[in-house]
Amino acid sequence: MSETEQAQPRLLNRELSWLTFNRRVLQEAQNPEVPLLERLKFLAIFSSNLDEYFKVRVATLRRLVKLKKKTRAKLGEDPAEQLQNLLQEVGRQQQEFGDTFRNSILPELGRQHIHLISEHDLTPEQHAWVQQYFREQVRDLLSPIILDENLHHLFLRDQSVYLTFYLTQPANHKKQDEERVVAMELPTKRHGGRFVRLPDVGAEHYVMFLDDVIRCCAAEMFATYGKVQVHAIKLSRDAELDIQEEVSGNLLSKIKSSLQKRETGFPARLLYDPAMPKEVLRAVRQKTGIGQEELVEGSRYHNFRDFFGFPDFGLHHLKYAPMPPLPHPTLPRTGSLLAALARRDHLLHPPYQSFDYVTRLLNEAAKDPLVSDISITLYRVGSKSDVAKALLRAAKNGKQVTVVVELKARFDEESNMFWAEKLQKAGANVIYGIPDLKVHSKLLLITRGEEGHNKLYAYLSTGNFNEQTSQVYADHGLFTANPALTREVAEVFRYFHDRLDKTGLFEHLLVAPFELRQKLEALIDHEIALARQGKDAYIILKLNALQDERMILKLYEASEAGVRVELLIRGISCLIPDLAGQSRNIQQRGIVDRFLEHARVYVFGNGGEEKVYTASSDWMSRNLDRRVEVAFPILQDDLRAEIRHLLDLQRQDSVKSRDWQNNFVGSTLERAEAGEVRAQFETYAYLQQLARKKRA
Repeated sequence: MSETEQAQPRLLNRELSWLTFNRRVLQEAQNPEVPLLERLKFLAIFSSNLDEYFKVRVATLRRLVKLKKKTRAKLGEDPAEQLQNLLQEVGRQQQEFGDTFRNSILPELGRQHIHLISEHDLTPEQHAWVQQYFREQVRDLLSPIILDENLHHLFLRDQSVYLTFYLTQPANHKKQDEERVVAMELPTKRHGGRFVRLPDVGAEHYVMFLDDVIRCCAAEMFATYGKVQVHAIKLSRDAELDIQEEVSGNLLSKIKSSLQKRETGFPARLLYDPAMPKEVLRAVRQKTGIGQEELVEGSRYHNFRDFFGFPDFGLHHLKYAPMPPLPHPTLPRTGSLLAALARRDHLLHPPYQSFDYVTRLLNEAAKDPLVSDISITLYRVGSKSDVAKALLRAAKNGKQVTVVVELKARFDEESNMFWAEKLQKAGANVIYGIPDLKVHSKLLLITRGEEGHNKLYAYLSTGNFNEQTSQVYADHGLFTANPALTREVAEVFRYFHDRLDKTGLFEHLLVAPFELRQKLEALIDHEIALARQGKDAYIILKLNALQDERMILKLYEASEAGVRVELLIRGISCLIPDLAGQSRNIQQRGIVDRFLEHARVYVFGNGGEEKVYTASSDWMSRNLDRRVEVAFPILQDDLRAEIRHLLDLQRQDSVKSRDWQNNFVGSTLERAEAGEVRAQFETYAYLQQLARKKRA
C-alpha cells in the first residue's frame, strides 16, 4: 500500500453501517433480559426496517447498477459490488432472524403457555373450530386468481403477503385440469389482523397465523383436487419518488401521481418460501415479470412486522412495565400554557412527559381571542392528528394559520396530503414545502397581541408533531417566549413565504441550508484552536446518523488536534473511531432500548462556557445541504444542565449501549461492581424526581 493510500481517511460504507444498526435491533430480540412479548416487537421492528431498506436503498443501488459504466465510475464505490456485499449481509441476518424466532422465541412462548400453532398441530376439536371460523370469518374475504393463459399479468401489491396454491391430482382427471396455480392476497387488514386466537385450553393459550387458518381449509376451498400445496410470497417495490421539484406546477398533484406510481413501481425484492414448487415460482415470475435478481429466499411466513399485533393474552409480566407520562415540573396541569411560557422557558421530553402539552398549547391558542397567527411545520402527521384538528379549529376561529406541509416525507405522504387538503379547505395558508428542499425542521410559532404589540411564543423540537410517534420516540422540545429565539423562528417562517436567502440573519439558531454546516465547522474549529493552545477541548454529539464526509473529516481533524470527541449514534455512522493517526480521540457508542432514541444534541466545550444545541438535523449531506433544518441553543442555565444530565446518563449507560461494532459496552462484571446504568430507566426516574421537587 502506498503512503497516499495509507493517508487516505477511512470511512465505513453507509449501506453496511445501516445493516449494522439493524443488527442491534435483532440483538434486542435475542436478549433474554428483554420481556418476551417485547422481543417479538423487536423482531417486528427488524422486519419493518429491512422492508424499507429494500424499498429504498437496495432499489436505489439497483438503479445505479443500470447506469452506464462511465457514469458509475464517477460514483466512487462500485454499486454492483456494494449490492453484492449488502445482500450477503442481509442473508446472514435473515438466517439469524429465523434461528432466533424458531429456536429461542417460540420455545420460550411455549414455556409461558402461549402456543403459536400451525394447521399440523391442531387437535380434532381445534380443527373443527378453525374450519368453522374460516367459513364464518375468512372465506368471503378471499379473491383467488388463476395463473393460466387467460391471465396476462399478475399485479402484486407492495408489502402485501400473497398465498399461492398448487393444485394437483384433479378428481375428474381432465387433462386441462391436471394442475393449476392460484394466487390470492392475504386479507390481513380486512380480517382485522394477522393472528387468530383460538379458545384457551385450561391455562394454555393458542394462536395461529391467518395464513395457517387458510392452509388448514385449503382442501375445502379446492375440493375437486386431491392435493393442495400452499406457500407465501411478498413483493417490495421501489419506494423512491421521482419528482421534478421545479418552482412552477402543483407539487401536491405530482406527489399524488408519484404515490400511484409507487404502487406499480419496479420490484425491489420478491420474498418466497424456499419450499415452494419450482412450477409455482416459475408461474409467478412469468405473470409478474420479476427477474432472477429480485428473488430473495425467505421462509414460510412473511411480514413479521405484523407481530406488532400479536395478542398479549393479558400476560402483562411478559411486557415492559408501564411508564405513564410524567407531569411536567414547570408547566401547569391546568390553566394557561401561554402565561407559563411568558414567565420562563420549559423543556419537554416525550415520551417520558406527555406530548399533550403541545396539543394543549395549540388548542389554547386556537381559542384565545388575542392570538392572531399560528405557524407550524408538519413533517409526519398522524392519521388521527390532534395537532391538525387544533389547527382546523384555529382556522375556523379566524386565526391566520400557516402550515408548511412536507409532502415528501417518505411513507407519510398520504396522511400529510389528507390533512393538507383539509386545512386548506378550512382557510389555512398551506405551503407545500420548498422546491429542491425537504422541510425537516419542527417549529411552532404563535403570535399574540399584548399591550399594543405582538408577542411571539414558540415550540422548537427534535421530534415530529405526531401524537403516535411521541409515545415511543425519545425527543426534546423547547417552549420559549425568549425574543432572541422567537424572532429567528419567525425569520424561518418568513423564508417559507419569500424564499429569500437568509444567510447572516441568524445569531442563535443554526439553520440549513443557510449556515448550519458552516457554523458547525466553526464550532469544531474553535475546539481545535483550544486544543492546540493546550486547553481542554471536547465535542459530544448525539445523532441518529453520521454520514457526511466533510463533517467526518472535520471530526478526524479535531481528534488529531487533541479534541476529545464522543459520539452517541443510534443508526448509521460512516466514521471509524479509535484509529491511530486518524480518530484516536474519538469514541462512539449507541443505545437501542425500549424507546427509539430520536433526539439530536450537539455539545461544544467552548473553553468552559459550554454550548448546547438540540436539533432536528443529523449530520448527513441531505440534512446539511438539501433540507430546512434548525438546531436551537438551550440558553436557560437550569435547562442546559437538565439536557446535559440526560445526555450524561446516556454516556454512562452500561446495559443497552453498544460500540460501533455492536459489542456491548458494559460487561456483566463491570455492571455488578460499579452498578448498572440503564439510561432510559434512569431518565424516567430523574424526571420523576424533578417533578416531585418542583411541586414541593
